[in-house]
Amino acid sequence: MNETHLKNLEQFNIENFQHDLISWFKEEQRDLPWRKDQDPYKVWVSEIMLQQTRVDTVIPYFNRFIDMFPTLNDLAEAEEEKVLKAWEGLGYYSRVRNLHSAVKEVREKYSGNVPDTPQEISGLKGVGPYTAGAILSIAYGIPEPAVDGNVMRVFSRLLSIWADIAKPSSRKVFEEAVRSTISVTEPSFFNQALMELGALICTPTSPSCLLCPVREHCTAFHEGVQAELPVKSKKNKQRDVQLAALILTDEIGKYLIHKRPETGLLANLWEFPNVEIHHPLQYEKFQLADQFNQTFDLIVEPENMIGQIEHVFSHLIWNIKIYTGKIKEGFQESPEWKLVSFEEMEQYAFPVSHQKMRRIYEEYKENAE
Repeated sequence: MNETHLKNLEQFNIENFQHDLISWFKEEQRDLPWRKDQDPYKVWVSEIMLQQTRVDTVIPYFNRFIDMFPTLNDLAEAEEEKVLKAWEGLGYYSRVRNLHSAVKEVREKYSGNVPDTPQEISGLKGVGPYTAGAILSIAYGIPEPAVDGNVMRVFSRLLSIWADIAKPSSRKVFEEAVRSTISVTEPSFFNQALMELGALICTPTSPSCLLCPVREHCTAFHEGVQAELPVKSKKNKQRDVQLAALILTDEIGKYLIHKRPETGLLANLWEFPNVEIHHPLQYEKFQLADQFNQTFDLIVEPENMIGQIEHVFSHLIWNIKIYTGKIKEGFQESPEWKLVSFEEMEQYAFPVSHQKMRRIYEEYKENAE
């Protein structure tokens, strides 16, 4: 931390701050399913799910996931297809693939017990400094910082820290600040209270300062600059990608689905086959048939365009035109290509964008009948 942060910290009554923050949390904390016990496995699952996903969205997924895989060993022994299906709709699928890989390592290397040291837990796949700190403090009562966007925002205001939170190098500044103020006796409540404060009170815009339990400790509030903090530079603009997807049927009405590659975006999920369009389609059906033949060695007959969707990722935007079509002669199934009924599709994990396509197709079929 620089001299300004240190000066603000010197004037900071850490003991009173801890008391005000933790007392508020004990009274006001939300009733969330992963707070019912301190099982390290459940804490771990919840923290991975909560990365880049809202609490309200996570709750039903967490309950379903724990119902399906109640213990770490249950998840370690599960087939990847089943795990991906349980995660379907949450997005950022590398999170669950890393979790699945890491719990297998915990079962083999640590006899199924989630490690309780920073060195061991940080060595697990997909467990960064924040997740490690959250598990160690919440499940094991170890005073380790758990610094995410919420916590950086809170501390940028508390100590008037003007470091750009979008830069990875700034995380160390905030980890030091939390390490200097964390409650040694109640680290679980302390870290959860910071997360809760950032989620409910110290929000990105229009923070509810008059409701804040630690307002009197906040440098930014006293200086009237809370709306200017945290400093966060803008990300690069997302890239627009134009796609055409075909919902293809064979002669008996089964649907063709394709498994994405083992690495990269949405790895190992299933999808309706699609191609990227680099130039406007002037002769749609002919050009699509030709492109599917060149890309997938598939002979197809595109029919009707039935809809269009936009799906936003952090780094790109998919604009997808959806077509119906038929598979022509010579198609052979393989591990990456399946012909399934609509009912059988339920067994396979699809990205949200392709679930939307399926709903559009169902509406199209209903209206056509």
